[in-house]
Amino acid sequence: MIATYDNDRLFEEIAYIAYHFHWPLEEILDLEHPLRRRFVEEIGRINQRLAEEA
Repeated sequence: MIATYDNDRLFEEIAYIAYHFHWPLEEILDLEHPLRRRFVEEIGRINQRLAEEA
């Protein structure tokens, strides 16, 4: 059975990356899933660090 990625999760990742990096939809969709997840994780770490410093 082929696993499909949850559409809600995909939209969440796209919105998160687009919001922070201002990248166009096509560019984000062109990312392989592991790389897109890595950007999401790194953005989260940056936001966490900034929140702790505030």
